[in-house]
Amino acid sequence: MRRGIWAALTGIVAAATVLASAELVALFVGAESSPLFAVGSLVIDLAPPGVKELTISLFGTGDKAALLTILGVVVAVGAALAGWLEYRRRPVGTVILVVFSAIAVLAVTTRQGASGISAVPTVVGMLVGVVMLNALQTRLRRWVQREDGARARAASPVASAPLAGSGLESDLAPEAGTPALTPAPRPDGTRVIRTGPAALERRQFLTWMIVAAAASAIVGAGARVMNAGAAVVTAARNALVLPAASTPAAALPAGTDLGITNLSPVVTPAADFYRIDTALQVPQLNPDTWSLTITGMVENEIEISFADLLALPLVENYTTLTCVSNEVGGDLIGNALWLGYPIRDLLARAKPTAGADMVLSRSSDGFTAGTPLEVLQDTTRDSLLAVGMNGEPLPVEHGFPVRMVVPGLYGYVSATKWVVEMKVTTFAADMGYWTPRGWTALGPIKTSSRIDTPRQGGSLAAGTIPIAGVAWAQHTGVQGVEVQIDGGDWQQATLAEAISADTWRQWVLQWDAPSGDHTIAVRATDDGGYTQTSDQAPPAPDGSTGWHTIKVSVN
Repeated sequence: MRRGIWAALTGIVAAATVLASAELVALFVGAESSPLFAVGSLVIDLAPPGVKELTISLFGTGDKAALLTILGVVVAVGAALAGWLEYRRRPVGTVILVVFSAIAVLAVTTRQGASGISAVPTVVGMLVGVVMLNALQTRLRRWVQREDGARARAASPVASAPLAGSGLESDLAPEAGTPALTPAPRPDGTRVIRTGPAALERRQFLTWMIVAAAASAIVGAGARVMNAGAAVVTAARNALVLPAASTPAAALPAGTDLGITNLSPVVTPAADFYRIDTALQVPQLNPDTWSLTITGMVENEIEISFADLLALPLVENYTTLTCVSNEVGGDLIGNALWLGYPIRDLLARAKPTAGADMVLSRSSDGFTAGTPLEVLQDTTRDSLLAVGMNGEPLPVEHGFPVRMVVPGLYGYVSATKWVVEMKVTTFAADMGYWTPRGWTALGPIKTSSRIDTPRQGGSLAAGTIPIAGVAWAQHTGVQGVEVQIDGGDWQQATLAEAISADTWRQWVLQWDAPSGDHTIAVRATDDGGYTQTSDQAPPAPDGSTGWHTIKVSVN
């Protein structure tokens, strides 16, 4: 058992040297050639929609950390198995290591913008890992041979007799200059050699293990930090001073925020804004080298730099964004003040040709979203190439330096972060990332509402209690919100003032709560006269439906 554990550890250390070596070489080849995040992105791409939904429902915005943790566990288990099998049946472990590396090569070379040279770091890492695995296994075998030989000699009246003709006499004979053998008694009367050749082999094996593991941790962590390029991009973001909007947002009307404890603020701080995307590794784009191209079915192809974009007359408005993965009552929604340039004005310069009906936007990490062309050209809808969020440059995790913000559509068909290309095309010719994975192509946001306070399962004191939350029907507007208690009549809630049809609205109902257990439900009606259905539907394929319902106890 002990030897099997040591053998498994050799596999884990060898895998660590693979990753560390690959990260180091990626410094010279390109950060996108790093294998760990490429494999994670491949897993995201290949996972069935149901698995993605389960991950998001379980971990929410922590889904990336959860995936990395799971991926790390899988790599560790696979590496341990490789080490154990290499010890028992050589070279099976080496084959496993090569297969894992081949998967990483596939992941790296199929990422957006990858080329054949992108495989170099992983291949180099694989070679280093194979050499390290064999070196550690050789030292482990020598240690075990010496120790077994020492045990055999200690248990025998004539130390060398049982080994005659075995071919191991020379290996097990004491070496010149080694300490004298000191037998250690065991309960059965036999003796185990604690010093001598076996002890030296053991020390050499452990030294190799410790040094390799420590070097891999230091080199790998250092290279990963450098590959991320976070320091450079963060410095560029911190130094950026955004121009004032040519068309600033109007001041928030009085009464837009009801000021109720535990009620979502009308403007979501950037630090609290939900993040759901396919980028396992947050793209680090330098604004000095960023550019956007508009291609496809246009008369004039356009390329615009970040400096060019900032020089244009920017507009500012509040828009609520929603993820299609949001469950009934979920928190994958937020409202922010965005600064950017109207996409319709750029499209007007590009002049889409007849027959085009979709714009396929692409992120720097390869994600794509298909947005109806007519939505982006809508003069009543402020669809932006956004550069600012809540008065500051976009946070890196929310798309710095440029992202799309489109009112009224779920993010999977509109809110491309780190956007670098917009291709004017057709729904018949192209599909966004999520459409072939079972989601609908258009993605209009559904009217919905949520109870923020009291919380599900809360224990409350009898008396007047505010039932409050938010409701949304982006680009349509919320007309009213009703609350139902214990299956009774629907009661009209008081609505906060609206910022615009593109943002959510707070609401509240003051409830004279009697003692006992109670069930509270909410529904919203939009400005088009549509009232939320009670029919429960999951997020897939076009957004969840149903009334948010909670249970509370009043004492």
